[in-house]
Amino acid sequence: MLNAFLKAVAALVLGVIACTSAAAVDLKIGFVSTERVLRESAPAVRAQKKLEREFEKREADLKKMDRQIRDLQAILDRDAATMAEAERNNKVRELSNLSRDFQRSERSFRDDVNIRRNEELASLQERADKIIKQIADVEKFDLILQEPVVWASPRIDITDRVIKLLADK
Repeated sequence: MLNAFLKAVAALVLGVIACTSAAAVDLKIGFVSTERVLRESAPAVRAQKKLEREFEKREADLKKMDRQIRDLQAILDRDAATMAEAERNNKVRELSNLSRDFQRSERSFRDDVNIRRNEELASLQERADKIIKQIADVEKFDLILQEPVVWASPRIDITDRVIKLLADK
């Protein structure tokens, strides 16, 4: 719904620009691909590596726990018929507890990763917005659009400049 609203606003803005008189010839319009900035800029790459380093131990712990679950399941699959009932029940209970702990830990891990990723992206978006405003002021842009845009000519795409200026800071 919001996406459709933004498209309608963009279409309205472009319609107004197209309908204006000779003054429209002097308009300077730019476009920035936010998705590319958040994916390809040097600060985005650094943030991604920082997040990987920050969560690598917890991810390794989850992988270790997953291996333990698979190993225990393999033992049960292979030896359940020959195990004493008490031993089999203990293994099933251990597997159940381990699986529950794994699911809880994995959910917590994913939530924490998402929260931190969103914090990093918000910070990067704020820096990118400042750079876009600087470019607009220095180069006298009348309008700079960000996604969602149905199509933008490469002639007005200033994404590479934004990415370059982000890397310089």
